[in-house]
Amino acid sequence: MPRNQQILLDNRPEGEAQASNFKLVETDTPALADGQVLVRHHFMSLDPYMRGRMNESKSYAQPQPLGQVMQGGTVGEIVESRNPRFAVGEKVVGFGGWQQYSVVDANLPGVLRKVDTSQVPLSHYLGAVGMPGVTAWYGLVKLIAPKAGETLVVSAASGAVGSAFGALGKARGCRVVGIAGGPDKCAYVRDELGFDDCIDYKVHSDVKSLSAALKTACPQGIDGYFENVGGMVLDAVLLRTNAFARIALCGMIAGYDGAPLPLANPSLLLINRIRLEGFIVSEHMEVWPEALAELGGLVASGKLRPRESIAQGLAAAPEAFLGLLKGRNFGKQLVQLA
Repeated sequence: MPRNQQILLDNRPEGEAQASNFKLVETDTPALADGQVLVRHHFMSLDPYMRGRMNESKSYAQPQPLGQVMQGGTVGEIVESRNPRFAVGEKVVGFGGWQQYSVVDANLPGVLRKVDTSQVPLSHYLGAVGMPGVTAWYGLVKLIAPKAGETLVVSAASGAVGSAFGALGKARGCRVVGIAGGPDKCAYVRDELGFDDCIDYKVHSDVKSLSAALKTACPQGIDGYFENVGGMVLDAVLLRTNAFARIALCGMIAGYDGAPLPLANPSLLLINRIRLEGFIVSEHMEVWPEALAELGGLVASGKLRPRESIAQGLAAAPEAFLGLLKGRNFGKQLVQLA
């Protein structure tokens, strides 16, 4: 059995996460028992939610245990199998964590899913045709439920969730406006993803300025908003919402280091009769087949052209993760392992 490199959570961060919170180790891969498979990971996913799990405070998921492999999504191939349902060489998506190999009890429901790479690249099953894509789909279809002609806005628009949201919104006949950081990201959102407009939040120093830009980009107001960021961005969006707007609350990366994120004008939720709902996509597994089918079709047809930022090698994961939290990635952040 091959040797396996792993990254563990060594200690919990105080304030901002640091590379010193992680520890790289090498271990023996255990022999397989009946029903198990050995997966060699080709790519692993880095996601903002992982920062919240590094804390011990209460959240929607259990904290990442200290001294154990950092948890997260992976795609790879079966390199050894003692399970008749999985053959060597098959490509799979799972939750193998920050390591080169994982031993998986493939009899457990939902732990591994075979994927077809003939039209969709393997890495996209961690992004546009994976958890981030389904997150965008659920927030749009089930919570915002847009009508053709409505105006939708999404923060972190150039990322894995935001880019999928844009393609899904355009497919439903909506005006879609993104918010992203920097001219390159905004150009990608407009020119490659096909958004109607994109606002560079980095050129706006306060809520008033950002809200004015939203007013220009959304002349009919905002009917649906997909929230990934929080803070000043949410305050600015609320100033431009229409009556009976819907907000799908997916993430608040601006507050992942523990700082509070007060709302400047919470009364707008009442004044505009806004429906705001937070959600965790793993609690809605029933929609995944429908969502993945639509997302896979958008990628295969070229209507969704996701970008990826790919760090090389397991040892690069901590710094790539810290960069993700500061918005240094362009599109879905991955680590390539093989």
